[in-house]
Formats: sequence, structure tokens, C-alpha cells
Amino acid sequence: MKHTLILILNLFLIICCSNNISNEKKNTVKSINQIFEEYYEFKERINPIEASKAGNFKYNNYIANYISDDYQKDLKKKYTYFLNLLAKIDQEKISETGLLSMKVMEWDCKIKLKGLNNELVTIASPIYNLPSFELMPLMQVQSLHLYVAQLAAGRSVHPFNSIQDYDNWLERIDDYIGFLDTSILMMKKGVSKGIVIPKVLAKKTISQLDEFILNPIKKHLFFKPVLSLPENISKKEKNRITSEFRSMITYKLKPKYIELKQYLVNEYLPACRLTSGIGALPNGHETYNYLIKLHTTTDMTADEIHELGKNEVARILDEMEIAKNRMGFDGDIKAFFEFIRNSPEQMPFTHPEQVINNFNNIKKRIDKKLNQIFELKPKADFIIRQTEAFREASASAEYVPGTKDASRAGIFYVPIPNVNRYNKYSDEALFLHEAIPGHHYQLSLQQENKNLPKFLHPESMGVFVEGWALYAESLGVELGLYVDPIQYFGMLSMEMHRAIRLVVDTGIHSKGWTRDQAIQYSLENEAGSEDSIIAEIERYMATPGQALSYKIGQLKIRSLRTKAETKLGDRFSITEFHSQVLNSGSLPLVLLETKIDNWIKTKI
Repeated sequence: MKHTLILILNLFLIICCSNNISNEKKNTVKSINQIFEEYYEFKERINPIEASKAGNFKYNNYIANYISDDYQKDLKKKYTYFLNLLAKIDQEKISETGLLSMKVMEWDCKIKLKGLNNELVTIASPIYNLPSFELMPLMQVQSLHLYVAQLAAGRSVHPFNSIQDYDNWLERIDDYIGFLDTSILMMKKGVSKGIVIPKVLAKKTISQLDEFILNPIKKHLFFKPVLSLPENISKKEKNRITSEFRSMITYKLKPKYIELKQYLVNEYLPACRLTSGIGALPNGHETYNYLIKLHTTTDMTADEIHELGKNEVARILDEMEIAKNRMGFDGDIKAFFEFIRNSPEQMPFTHPEQVINNFNNIKKRIDKKLNQIFELKPKADFIIRQTEAFREASASAEYVPGTKDASRAGIFYVPIPNVNRYNKYSDEALFLHEAIPGHHYQLSLQQENKNLPKFLHPESMGVFVEGWALYAESLGVELGLYVDPIQYFGMLSMEMHRAIRLVVDTGIHSKGWTRDQAIQYSLENEAGSEDSIIAEIERYMATPGQALSYKIGQLKIRSLRTKAETKLGDRFSITEFHSQVLNSGSLPLVLLETKIDNWIKTKI
């Protein structure tokens, strides 16, 4: 009996212990919301400039050295860690919204981890979270040396409103100097492995450095914040900040830029390649296939995209031909391109302010019609600003989101390098793309959506972001634009521009096209100026795969709208469709399609 009691007691103790262990395990499994919050903090930490952009100033005193080995090791460890956390989640116990956000996070972790295991690619560049190339860290576009200069001017995402803001910037500059040191080391490593940028891009990059070397202190871009010190700062502190900024430019920044330029001119440029595409580099084709998946969120091949692009070019050319004939132009489409490129009527401006005012007038015209196709509208506002001179020659129009709390408005940047040659023929489509209802709408609504986990608030999933913006261009007629047939042709030209990207990007990086081949193909099929086309082709050379996202995303959104219109008939609501596309943040296309399909089912 005694032994029996002991046995029963032992069994009881074992069961209790087992239950305790089980409960401990349950307690250690983090909730999905906890994981989302931790992931957000991680994303902000690894890209502090993006954090500043969103209005999270916790990391305003540093810049991540994202091309360093330690940084990339940390990323590999953390992305693996988060995937392991997600694997423990019981998906049946979380909401539909939570599950969708979880799948986005899972996709992000997996695709970034794959990039980190590629010797050419590094992830989490401060520029729009685009990938960078650790052995080719400096380019003529979307490069940290340009982005930091943009911030330094004092009118971008780094605030200059307090003493702390100025001190934070000085600390950031120290980190930036460290990044430039690492860049030189990485480029030397790249030279030894034959992993270098095209020579034509290196020349453009070198020429940009003179802006930071030759200008005297008072005219130096990095001195501008000092010229507008807030009035509430004491005279003593103003003098200190002024002195420290002078020292920073004189003893840190200029010498480093001189060192960088000397290296680029004397050692790097002679080693640069004459080829245009990433396919010419070791592991280049594999890397490009990865970048296609990253930027399109699809499994499409380079060949499939190339053929799709040629088909789209042919289709849009037919529409252009119809539009040209309606305008009564006597000549072929190439002659019409030349007419558009050089028409004095389309280049009426003499001052940059007139270009800005033209965009503001477009905004006023569409405000009356927005309610007809949108029920969701952001609280945040935006401003239209000329692109800074130091990057204007190589820049495209762009939108930079405001802060989450709307304390800083979004910015629509317009490059106007030569106002007398600024052609306005596609300005209506450009406004719809960059501002309303394109990037400003989509990105602001994403940031303001409190139902989304915070890690989904920053811009992401370029195929969704750019796909939406290109789709937005097609809404011009519904919004009361494109009354002027030239502007309608401009919309077709903008779409053609993105279709051409499918052909030339894959041509350059997968099929061995030269820079000149790509330029010529573009000149034959669109109305843009030769200078703008050259800048665009060189951008594609620097950022393989990114240009594919626009058309791939637009075609998917348009096809989903057509599917919904066909299946729902009279029950289709354009405002509701747009809300469904916009109310979950940036999604990989496969998840967007699943979401819209489920919505259609609920309406049938």
C-alpha cells in the first residue's frame, strides 16, 4: 500500500511538473502582436534614416553602416530569429488582418535573408529600403552620398528644430564618414574580384563630388542648416553649433571627399567595366533573378518579362497611333515624338515657380472629383518642391512621405535642371503618379492606418507602391483630366515609358544589351527627351530590377479590377475596390490577389 501511495504521488508530481513546463513554454511563445512590435523596432534600428522619415526620432543620431560585414551578420541572425518566432504561431488563432500582416512579414524575412546570402547584394539600404551592392556601394543615383546631402540641406527628413537636432546631425556625419571609409575598402575588394560599376556611371558619380569639395563654407550644402538656426536657440549655442559645423566641413567632410575622389579617379575608374548590365559580373545572372523576385514579388523569368514588355510596347504604340491621328498630326509616330519633344507650346516656362504652380493647378482640378472614386483619403498634406541642384541632372521626379503624425508634410520633388526645356506634356499623369491619388495617397493612408502593425507603415513592396502609382495614372479621365489630347498622349507616354523598362532592364541585365542599345530602343518608342532617356537608362544600369516593379504591379491591379468588374457587375463599387487595395498596406502581389478574390466572394 505504501509503495502504491508513493507511486501515485510520484505520478502526480510528474504530471504537475509536466503541466508547469507546458505552461512555461506557452508563456514563452510570443504573441503575434509582440512579434510585430519587435520586428518594427528591428526595422527602425537597422535603417535609422527611414525611421527619421517616418517621424521616429529615436535613432536620429546615427546612420547604419549597411555595407559592413558586422551589419550584414546581424541582419542574417535577426531575420532567421523572426522566422523561427513566426513558425511557432498558431495561425488559426489570429485574425484575418493579423494573418495577412504575418504573411507579409514572413515574405519580407525570407526574401531579405536570401539577398543577404548573395555575395553581390546587401539589404536595408537607407534609400527606400532598396538593396545595395556591398562591393559597389556608390552610384550616380540612389546612393548614400546623395541621400545624406539631401538631408544635409535641412529641408528633408532630418529635423533641424532644436540644439539636439543639430548635435544629432553632427553624430550622423561621423557615421557617414565611417561609411565612406568602408566604401573605399569595399570598392578595393570589388576591384580585386572584378565586381565594379560601369565606367560611365563612375564618371557621373565622380562629377557629383565637386559640389562638396569646391564650395566655400558659407555656400556649402552641409552648412545650410546653420544659416537658418531657430530663434529660440541662445547666442552661445548658435556660436557653438556654427563653429562645430565649420570644423566638421573643413576637417572631416572635405578631406574625406577629396580622398574619395582621388581614389575614384586614380584607382577605381581605370578598373571600371565597359559592360552595362549586372549579368556581366560574377554571379550576375543569379543575382538578377533574385532581384526580379524581390522587386516584382513574382516567379517570372527575365525572358517572360522581356516578352511581356515587347507586347505592351506594341499595344501602347497602337493606342498612341490612334491618339496621334485624332489630333490631326500628319506624319508617323516617330515624327510625332520629335514634335512633342521640341514643341515650344509644351515648353512655356521661364521660371521654376511656374512649373510648381502648374502642378498645384492640377491638384485644384481633381479635388472636385476624388469623392467619386475614393472613400479613403489621407489626413496628411504634401508640398511640391524643385529637386536640389546637386542631384537634379540625374534625378527623376519622386515623392518622399511625410511623418506619421503629419507634423512634416510629404514632398513631391520635381527636377527642373533647365526650365526653358521643361516639357509639360505629361505633367497631369506625373501628378497622379507622384501625388494624388498615387504615392501620396497610398503611402499616407498606409502610415495612418492604425489597424496595421507599425512595421507595415513605412513604404515597402515596390511592386505594390509603384504599381499603384502607375495604375493611378490611368484614373485621369475619371478625375476630370486628360481633356487636352496632348496630356492624354502624355499619359500613354508615361505608360509606354514603364513598358519600355520591362524590355530594356531585362535587355541590359539578362541579354547583354549595351547602354546605347537601350537608349536607342527608348528613343524609337517614346517621346521623352534624349537627355531624360539617358538618365533613365543609366538609372536602370545602377538599380537592376527595380524598374520592373511599375508595370508588373500596374498590370496586376488593373487585371484584379477587371476581374472584380466582370464577376460583380452592378454590385461592383469602384470606391470599395480602391479601399480594398489600399487598406492593408503594401502587399506582395500574390497576397493582394488572394485578398481581392476573397472580397469578390463576399460580394457574390
